[in-house]
Amino acid sequence: MGPTSLAVPRPVRRLDVRRARLDGRWHARQEAIMGTPVRVELWCDDGLAAEEAMEAVMREMHRIDRAMSPYKETSELSHINREAAQAPVPVSDEMFRLLERAQAFSVLSGGAFDITYAAVGHLFDYRCGTMPSDEALERARAAIGYGQLILDRTHRTVRFAREGMRIDLGGIAKGHAVDNAVALLRQHGIRHAMVAAGGDSHVLGDRCGRPWHIAIRDPRDPDGIVAVLPLQDVSISTSGDYERYFERDGVRHHHLIDPRSGRSPSAVRSVTIIAPDGVTAEGLSKAVFVLGVDAGLRLIETQEGVDAVVVDAQGRLHCSSGLWRPKPV
Repeated sequence: MGPTSLAVPRPVRRLDVRRARLDGRWHARQEAIMGTPVRVELWCDDGLAAEEAMEAVMREMHRIDRAMSPYKETSELSHINREAAQAPVPVSDEMFRLLERAQAFSVLSGGAFDITYAAVGHLFDYRCGTMPSDEALERARAAIGYGQLILDRTHRTVRFAREGMRIDLGGIAKGHAVDNAVALLRQHGIRHAMVAAGGDSHVLGDRCGRPWHIAIRDPRDPDGIVAVLPLQDVSISTSGDYERYFERDGVRHHHLIDPRSGRSPSAVRSVTIIAPDGVTAEGLSKAVFVLGVDAGLRLIETQEGVDAVVVDAQGRLHCSSGLWRPKPV
């Protein structure tokens, strides 16, 4: 299947991309943060101002990693996982808001998105190719259930109603980090940029008078492309079964776990979501991956300003209706 150039989503079409800029220059910086490459690319005619903006982005990415990493014992998330089964744990405003967003995605998707999947997820080691026994998997599944994650807005606390419950923000934390980074760039006066953290990115403004062109990779060919999206001022998130996985007995076990079964879904290879913000894009990319093509696209059609590209298990491309509508003349 060759690359497909899709129509631009409606929120992008309304923007004027005819301007040309002949002064200034592009600046870029990349670091490894949150277990993934983090890259910022921006247009600025002041080299010092560009460096300060990029430094602010990387500093914010590191801050969020320190707070939300499940692998750092000192992170706020790790503190919650250690203590919330015993008593309500007071959390920061930022953490509480993100947990509320996660709960909203759980309700919207009927449990296809559920940060309490971590009770099972932490039992897999994709680098070593190890997985829990069926018995251990079933015991851990009993601790999954977003309805048992108790958020108290009055006291700003979180509590686990089930023993063995734990949470992981890997489904929305990078989107949140990208959102914060874009807000910082705007505060620094940057109007044209791209921030990417692994499969999550945001394009701010345009690129030299034209939309940014974002390629969706072929899930089975690291050098292949299945679609190219011309985009501007939107967030993009791609979730794929090729990011972290191992195969055993012909079955691909990957990091995208269905909270309802505790196992990796097999009906989809990748999902790309285009949305106004990174948290929405990342959360829905995980939800649609678990829901599958039909139910996933039905969900997307109910969301204003959101579109999706899905590659199914046979490598076929499926898109939401907004990507196929012709541009207005």
